[in-house]
Amino acid sequence: MSILAIDPGNIESAFVMVTDDLSKVIAKGKLPNADLERCISLLVHERWYWDDPVRHVAVEMVASYGMPVGAEVFETCVQIGRFERHIEIVWGNVINYQRIYRMEEKTAMCHNSRARDSNIRQALIDRFGVVGTKKNPGYFYGFKKDIWAAMAVAVTYHDKYLTDSE
Repeated sequence: MSILAIDPGNIESAFVMVTDDLSKVIAKGKLPNADLERCISLLVHERWYWDDPVRHVAVEMVASYGMPVGAEVFETCVQIGRFERHIEIVWGNVINYQRIYRMEEKTAMCHNSRARDSNIRQALIDRFGVVGTKKNPGYFYGFKKDIWAAMAVAVTYHDKYLTDSE
C-alpha cells in the first residue's frame, strides 16, 4: 500500500506517492490543481497499474497564526476543500484521509516549532540519504521546493498515524 501526500497551492500543488513504509518514492511532481484531481481519479480507476495501491492520503492544511494573509491563502483553502471533496467522491471510505498542519511537520521532523523549510529538508536527508546526481540518483533525486514539502507531509503522516498504530 502507499501514501499520497499533497502540498496544496492556489494554482499548482506538489505531490509525492510513497510506499507506506517510506522505502520507495513511487511518483512525485507538481501539477496544476485540475490535473492533480484527474490523477487522483486515475489512481483509483487504473489502480492495477500500481504495485502499491493508495490507501492513505494526507494533505497539508493551512493554519492561522494571527498574521494577515492574502487572497492566495484563501484560494489555497478552497483548493484543499476541492481535493477533499474529490477524494471523498472517488475513494469514499476505502482510504484513510488526514489533514497535516505545518506545525505538526515541524515538531515531528525537527522537534522544534520554529523549524524552517531548510531544516525540514535537512531532516529528511538525514533520515533517508542524499539527493544524489543524475549519474548516481539518491532517494530524493529530482525533488524541488514544493515536492520536499509534500514529502514532509507524507513522513509526518507515516510517523503519526502508521507508526503509532503498530
